[in-house]
Amino acid sequence: MFDALLLKTFVAVVDEGGFSRAAARLHLTQSAVSGHLRRLEEQVGKPLLTRTTRSQQLTADGERLMAYARGILALNRDAWAELTRSAFQGSLRIGVSEEFAEARLLRELQAFAADYPGMQLNVQVSIPGSLLTLMKQGELDVVVGSLCESSEPGLALWQEPLVWAWSAQPLGILPTPLPLALFPEPCPYREALAQAGIPQRTAMLCTSYAALQAAALAGFAIAPMTRSQVSQGLTVLGAEHGLPPLPDAEFRLFSAPEADPLIIEAITRVIVRYGATRRH
Repeated sequence: MFDALLLKTFVAVVDEGGFSRAAARLHLTQSAVSGHLRRLEEQVGKPLLTRTTRSQQLTADGERLMAYARGILALNRDAWAELTRSAFQGSLRIGVSEEFAEARLLRELQAFAADYPGMQLNVQVSIPGSLLTLMKQGELDVVVGSLCESSEPGLALWQEPLVWAWSAQPLGILPTPLPLALFPEPCPYREALAQAGIPQRTAMLCTSYAALQAAALAGFAIAPMTRSQVSQGLTVLGAEHGLPPLPDAEFRLFSAPEADPLIIEAITRVIVRYGATRRH
């Protein structure tokens, strides 16, 4: 008989592409994850993964067991949901900022939905201001993102440094007025520049993080973004370039007042768990 915990660890290692991320997802130490895989391989009597210093690949036996493992875990979730007679029915509409629409979060949401067969998840990706407007219009139940100087009530999840980003091409004198790429929502960036006496203009209004990064990468405009969004080809501008510091971006979870509190509590645990892995 296979231990469901060992199978769950096996699936997590494959889905997350490594032991450290699987450990963060399962809230285990990396040594515990390694131990689970070792015990599972001992039970099978064959290696399930071929490991190198940089990656691991499923062996032929690993591929066969993976198909069974997913089925066993799915049946386990179905049985649990049926016997506990979950009251979670209907759809849960979630709005997430574009930078969070990544495989790790979607797998967490997929696992959550699998625990409640009566629940259907619908995810919408956009900028936080637009998502909050949709929630106020009754079209979303939950929104995850960050807002600048907002009085909207929400659960604080984590904070990230906010920086000025521009193309990493050789930097001369900053253009005047300073060209900015911004989202079409109130924010403190322009006020910070005005207080520092720096002339500015909105060179590009963006409705996605991809557009914001494109503007900065091309050297078309300077864009405020979280440090984790500063990708290859971008550089951070700061006090040495005459730019004022920016406040940390605070990421929060917002929920509609009419949403089922039990559902909100459950999905909040999922988002908080994801946030903990994102900070590592």
